[in-house]
Amino acid sequence: MKRILILLIIFFTVTLSAQSLYFPPLVGNTWDTISPASLGWCDDKMDSLLNYLGNRNTKAFILLKDGKIVVEKYYGSFTQDSVWYWASAGKSLTGFTVGIAQQEGHLSISDTTSQHIGTGWTVEPLAKENMITIRHQLTMTTGLDDGVPDYTCTLPSCLQYLADAGNRWAYHNGPYTLLDSVIEYSTGMSLNAYVNQKVCLPTGMQGLYIHSGYNNVFYSKPRSMARFGLLVLNKGIWNGNPVMTDTNYFHDMVNTSQLLNPSYGYLWWLNGKAGFMVPTLQTVFPGPINPSAPDEMFAAVGKDGQLINIVPSENLVFIRMGNSPGAGGAVPLFFNDTIWQYLNQVFCNASIDENVFDQQLNIYPNPVIENVFTIQSEYTIDQVQVFSLSGQWIQTYTIEDQTTIQLAKPTGSTGMFMLEINTKVGKVYRKIIF
Repeated sequence: MKRILILLIIFFTVTLSAQSLYFPPLVGNTWDTISPASLGWCDDKMDSLLNYLGNRNTKAFILLKDGKIVVEKYYGSFTQDSVWYWASAGKSLTGFTVGIAQQEGHLSISDTTSQHIGTGWTVEPLAKENMITIRHQLTMTTGLDDGVPDYTCTLPSCLQYLADAGNRWAYHNGPYTLLDSVIEYSTGMSLNAYVNQKVCLPTGMQGLYIHSGYNNVFYSKPRSMARFGLLVLNKGIWNGNPVMTDTNYFHDMVNTSQLLNPSYGYLWWLNGKAGFMVPTLQTVFPGPINPSAPDEMFAAVGKDGQLINIVPSENLVFIRMGNSPGAGGAVPLFFNDTIWQYLNQVFCNASIDENVFDQQLNIYPNPVIENVFTIQSEYTIDQVQVFSLSGQWIQTYTIEDQTTIQLAKPTGSTGMFMLEINTKVGKVYRKIIF
């Protein structure tokens, strides 16, 4: 009886989803489109979004609504058939794949990592190593030291004890990458063979993990990245075919996975939480990662601005591929937020000064390190003001006509703030973390 009930729930979920979402055919380039105007969007604001993306080294941008393509834009020589890397956005694909391996009985995320790849994969005392589970790898809470010279290194000598598993959050590539070995040893298949069979074939995706240094980096065409976003939007069901049936795992994957960094699931970044952490720092910054995006948005985010953003209630997905937008590091969260500011224009939800955000201006390091940050602009700067996100004035810096300036953070300020930067051609607004 319980099994019948579960099957009925899956059936009705699939039926309801199929009524509201379009899925492209598994083979070929056919993909239904829908115009911004037919959705009631402000179509006249679309150029501002696309120009901003183009000015930030974007190669591909695809926006889906109800599964249909609203915007598909390629820049330079990049085309629909070009292949690009996902960088750390591929972590989210790995996280999804671990869930499939669990539902098929190959592993349980409560298993210790050593159960699948053997002991001695770290230089920790055995008792400490055996505390690390697959779930700790998924949530970046292995306790291994991310301050080693190469945080991507997967050699035992690089995987050193710093804290007991579960007691420290750190964005650490080495332990994450070893999830690939966990998948391979537990399933008896290579990572690419398993992902291809379980994710790519059922969805029409095409892609490949390629070994680069210690990392396995996923490469695909832009539409394959969009297909994965659509699959996850529909909770792991592709056009009536349940790719992921473990609903508990899916729920936990895209919700707060631990209390240390509330904005992190199982290798997915979560918006709308009370605080968030970023790579290399142990500070919990107050507020959501992307204040300009809907609270329910969650994202796969990779170096140089490889992005998949998903908003379930709006049936909305967008992907961005490209070179570095000019700042952002391993997790370009602020670049993602600026895209949302332009999208809000397109959705007729907000307005911004188009000239302000078209200016070439970098702030680094961001988050600020050792209390000092630099602003570099293509135009001379005469004043910088710091405001809280609620609009409260914090401090004013007066500058003598410079294009590159170095400033000390306001005393006692911690968290996310807004900079109002007065240049010779107008005001520029940027978010910064102190």
